[in-house]
Amino acid sequence: MATNAGARLARARTALTGNGAAFHRLPCRSLPRQTSPTAHIPATLPRTLSLSLPAGTRFVSTSPLGVVRDSNALVTRLRNLFLGTSIGLFLTFTYLYVTDTRAGVHQWLVVPSLRWLYADAEEAHEAGTRILNALHSFGVHPRERGDPDVAGDLRVEVFGHVLDNPIGTSAGIDKNAEIPGPLLALGPAIVEVGGATPYPQEGNPKPRVFRLPSQNALINRYGLNSEGADNVAMRLRQRVREFAYAMGFGIDEEAERKVLDGEAGVPPGSLTSGKLMAVQVAKNKFTPDQDIEAVRRDYVYCVDQLARYADIIVVNVSSPNTPGLRALQDVGPLTKILTGVVDAAKATNRRTKPAVMVKVSPDEDSEDQISGICEAVWKSGVDGVIVGNTTKKRPDPIPKGYVMPSKESALLAEIGGYSGPQMFERTLDL
Repeated sequence: MATNAGARLARARTALTGNGAAFHRLPCRSLPRQTSPTAHIPATLPRTLSLSLPAGTRFVSTSPLGVVRDSNALVTRLRNLFLGTSIGLFLTFTYLYVTDTRAGVHQWLVVPSLRWLYADAEEAHEAGTRILNALHSFGVHPRERGDPDVAGDLRVEVFGHVLDNPIGTSAGIDKNAEIPGPLLALGPAIVEVGGATPYPQEGNPKPRVFRLPSQNALINRYGLNSEGADNVAMRLRQRVREFAYAMGFGIDEEAERKVLDGEAGVPPGSLTSGKLMAVQVAKNKFTPDQDIEAVRRDYVYCVDQLARYADIIVVNVSSPNTPGLRALQDVGPLTKILTGVVDAAKATNRRTKPAVMVKVSPDEDSEDQISGICEAVWKSGVDGVIVGNTTKKRPDPIPKGYVMPSKESALLAEIGGYSGPQMFERTLDL
């Protein structure tokens, strides 16, 4: 038995060590794999859990960290509220201030900036027109705030209309009726647009406007530059139709008629209660001054095109920058021109007819000249006289004895009409 056992042991060692024989793996019984503690959890378990809670349930952290976070969020919200409110109030105040026509920013910043940006006075004039027009289209134009004339102590009656105040602007500011609305919003009770000529004309060569800052004065020789009566009439007609549309009348010809016949309750020219709009008319430069019939036709044509959209028609026979125009103030030519204009105004296709005024020169101040103008006014049935236009004369500086800067003294030699405070006394006397 021992011998058999030793032999078996020797064979086993030989199998394990090789000893020239093939190595054989000993079979072993596989043990079961150790299972995970979570092996019982189903594989289809959802990633999130949904809990059904009553509406309005809130989770409040009771830890110090949660309290700090809530405090910081509250401070942030309060700071944002304060900043937003401050910015809103600042923008509101700025809007109300800048859009107030009485704000000092216009006198001390806007106008000086225009003069600095545009050395040429005509370019500044055109830029001002464009800016006012753009601001008005967005509703941020300067205007009278509140009702400064509510006391009624400035009210006057003109041609059957009770006006808010006796202030008016002269033609030349808005030659082609581009900004009558913005000008009326500034506060004057009468705004005059034009002058309009039958055919478009360029006026005099540039430069033709010169500043005299020390005198608050200007010299201009525009020469009645105009886009022509047809273009001006088209712009005024569009203005009326847009107003009719805003009033709920529509935008067609019938809506226009309703506004012009007074159904909107405002004057048909200004489209603003307590205010009037005047339209100035003139003759073309190339129409011969000696052909009075041709001159009369020029004025009548303008009236036919424009009177429908005006509260007042102004006849300009006094521009100093159109050669020969002031000769039309003689009694004979003036009577014929004014009679033609009055007749055309009375034939205006509108329930109420525009008044007719004639604009005279402050330089025609002799007794004979004044008598001739008055005679023509009475004979033709004109409703009023505008006194006066710019002057060819060069008044003394204000104050008396003041020495003007050399640059401005040189500008006094420029040809054109002078306008400034020095004209007040002479114009009032006339």
